[in-house]
Amino acid sequence: MTRTLGIVGGSGLYDIPGLRDAEWREVPTPWGPASDALLHGRIDGMRIVFLPRHGRGHVHSPTTVPYRANIDALKRAGVTDLVSISACGSFRQEMAPGDFVLVDQFVDRTRDRPASFFGTGCVAHVSLAHPVCDGLSASVARAAEVAGVTMHRRGTYLAMEGPQFSGVAESRLWREVYGCDVIGMTNMPEARLAREAELHYASVAMITDYDSWHPDHETVDIEAILATLAANGDAARALVAALPGAMARDVCEVGCDRALDHAVMTAPDARDPDLVARLDAVAGRVL
Repeated sequence: MTRTLGIVGGSGLYDIPGLRDAEWREVPTPWGPASDALLHGRIDGMRIVFLPRHGRGHVHSPTTVPYRANIDALKRAGVTDLVSISACGSFRQEMAPGDFVLVDQFVDRTRDRPASFFGTGCVAHVSLAHPVCDGLSASVARAAEVAGVTMHRRGTYLAMEGPQFSGVAESRLWREVYGCDVIGMTNMPEARLAREAELHYASVAMITDYDSWHPDHETVDIEAILATLAANGDAARALVAALPGAMARDVCEVGCDRALDHAVMTAPDARDPDLVARLDAVAGRVL
């Protein structure tokens, strides 16, 4: 099967310069418009499809990002492997601003976003025990070495609703009681939707600050964050450029592309035909 690499760019990453045959294309979805048009192109012969999560100009807040439309549009565009890149705060001294973290677990504290493609009329439950693709994550780690990016190989990502930053008490709670490593606002429900769409998904968190727990950094400094975002964006683009050459050898052991094999619970004769029609790209393989 031919692999197509999708990239979802977070804060500070709104374009991928240097793509061969680059072209922005609108992709209609039954879930409404995506955050932006999709940028198609090639790197080292591999098809690349890029989507700025917040839209060019950063028009969507973390809560209003159309997550279902984004994942559906990427699936319709032929994406098989999806790397999510997002800004985050750090709960660990050793995970410093400017470092990247290869996320492997999530704690979901969001509450105001549609969390699934499925629902009344077509119920499905997918496993998120291992919410990222181990094979694709290994490829990302290899690309980070090539690009000279400092990458921490594991980390638990706390997804909060936003767009506010944590208070000091909250920050200490997430760090000391929840045991999370980084905090962001956008990886959920994105990771869950990617699994429902049977995409190989990997998450890269770009650290911009220490949130509010650190005794020397109890106030999030927006000016410092913006400066770190710019540097992180350059590093992220170098990482993306190295990814096609790093993806040849890794095999998925999670079964991401078969996540729906036994997930759909609603009997065929009880399924809502309108919802089934909306699921054509995401779940057409099993429906």
